[in-house]
Amino acid sequence: MSIQIYNSLTRRLEPFETLEPGVVRMYVCGVTPYDDAHIGHAMSAIVFDVIRRYLEYRGYTVHHVVNFTDVDDKVIARAEQLGRDPLQLSGELADEFLAQLRALNVQPATVYPRVTQTIPEIREFIQGLIDREYAYVAGGDVYFRVARDADYGKLSGRSLDEMLSGTRFEVDPRKESPADFALWKAAKPGEPAWPSPWGPGRPGWHIECSAMSIKHLGEQIDIHGGGNDLVFPHHENEIAQSESLTGKPFTRYWVHNGMLQLVNPATRQVEKMSKSLGNVVTIASFLEQYDPDVFRLIVLGSSYRSPLTYNAEIAADHARKLDRLLTGLLPAVGSSEQGPAAEALAQAAAQARQRFGEAMDNDFNTAGALAALFDLVRALNSARDAGVGGASFAAAQGTLRELAAVLGLRLDPAARARGQEIEPLVELLIEVRAELRQARQFALADMVRDRLAGLGITLEDGPQGTRWKR
Repeated sequence: MSIQIYNSLTRRLEPFETLEPGVVRMYVCGVTPYDDAHIGHAMSAIVFDVIRRYLEYRGYTVHHVVNFTDVDDKVIARAEQLGRDPLQLSGELADEFLAQLRALNVQPATVYPRVTQTIPEIREFIQGLIDREYAYVAGGDVYFRVARDADYGKLSGRSLDEMLSGTRFEVDPRKESPADFALWKAAKPGEPAWPSPWGPGRPGWHIECSAMSIKHLGEQIDIHGGGNDLVFPHHENEIAQSESLTGKPFTRYWVHNGMLQLVNPATRQVEKMSKSLGNVVTIASFLEQYDPDVFRLIVLGSSYRSPLTYNAEIAADHARKLDRLLTGLLPAVGSSEQGPAAEALAQAAAQARQRFGEAMDNDFNTAGALAALFDLVRALNSARDAGVGGASFAAAQGTLRELAAVLGLRLDPAARARGQEIEPLVELLIEVRAELRQARQFALADMVRDRLAGLGITLEDGPQGTRWKR
């Protein structure tokens, strides 16, 4: 069976066929590094990491490009707030994010281009659009002429008239149409700027991805990925400017992941993660408390196209699921390699491999793939109890490790064991501290908190009780 992939452009499942046999050119929109990366960023990175891993498992060579928008209005505003140089700030945060991706076992992209490293290509791209009359100069700015693109809106499914009536555009009398978008922004005092034929300035948001994609992957690519919040205007504008320049279809398959949402512990309502609500969960804070495999299991547990719900209870539940997976890697206690139990285990391993492939072929159905792994773990545990061991047991465990690795799961028993060594003790001390506080023995309760802090364990008191993190 061929891989079936949902194409956001056509809004249907389609057989996966690449431009070049055996080769996948995949571009994924990365982050704008202006503050600490959060678990929503990690979710998107893991989604496309798994897609890449499975394509490679199926024998494809994947050229994977992920960009950094290292100069942008948000970067400039944040740097001004902190009294920092914007390019230095974004560079440090980009490097920090890459380190966090390594901790989450996300494979490095083939290349991580940055806007500041692509200025010559961006200028050339813009000039090409001007020469073809798809763009025009207005003062020191350059705008894309949306009305000249006959099929503008084909990704979002909205006509230009609908966009004009239903979207709030910045009023600028120099623009031919309110829907026209900036390709080049004239320099403002104190902002980073580069020379251009239209005056000093910097790229607009959308042009960078088209220029980077063409530079590193060519004029046409197989997969373009990103969050579904980017469909309009970012990806819509990418299509318009890329196809207007080259005259060729830009991307065969548009793949969009859903957004991460938080469950408010007090109201039990689902809400967007935002700084204004004070509910941002950074990647760093998550990794202080949980094994990286826990977050990957959360992402894998539902369709990549659906919203992902998160709170501490969900994280704890998936930590237990990781424990269950790891039981499949416990050593055998018997040595039997023949008989009904050993045959049943071999059959379960073969069925797990088949079900895993069928699920992943169906638009990367990671929840179905995980179900196959959990069934294999149950079979391994039953076989262990029945005395199965030796090569038969090792082969089934090898299948579990192999398929888990396709999903990017490390399944490191040693790492999990290290965390489990202290968990019961810390939970016990939290209970003792709560009883001390209830008895109004605050000095002793504070001593428990301070001693734990000295050991690198931070306690956080909240409406739902006390949580701890390393």
